[in-house]
Amino acid sequence: MSDLNVKDLIPQREPFLFVDKIIEKEGSKIVTSYQVTGEEDFFKGHFPGNPIMPGVLLQEAIFQSGACLMAAGADGGLGVVAKVSNAKFKNMVRPGDELVMEVELIEQISNAFYFKGKTKVAGKAVLSIEFTCAKV
Repeated sequence: MSDLNVKDLIPQREPFLFVDKIIEKEGSKIVTSYQVTGEEDFFKGHFPGNPIMPGVLLQEAIFQSGACLMAAGADGGLGVVAKVSNAKFKNMVRPGDELVMEVELIEQISNAFYFKGKTKVAGKAVLSIEFTCAKV
């Protein structure tokens, strides 16, 4: 278990915080989680009677995990997403699911951080993605 606190690392707060805890951080990799409660506001409209977590928010959760990795190993600054590629959605996320996100820093060039990440629920792939963040 990591002793890093998400809220000490990134500026996002509820209701737009999609990382509950840092499970592990080692070198250029981080593993985080988010418990989907079903009480999140977006479920009211996505979709009534058939709640599914929006793909864009699954991406945001993994971006926030990448921001935690950037902040845990760096000297401040805000990470903003500059590029997203190869996003593949493989399963749906529903109330009660726990997202487990793994993000790896592939390369850093100046203020650009190149990541790849994957999200799983109960060991099954939900999302795989590559993204770039700029530290501003």
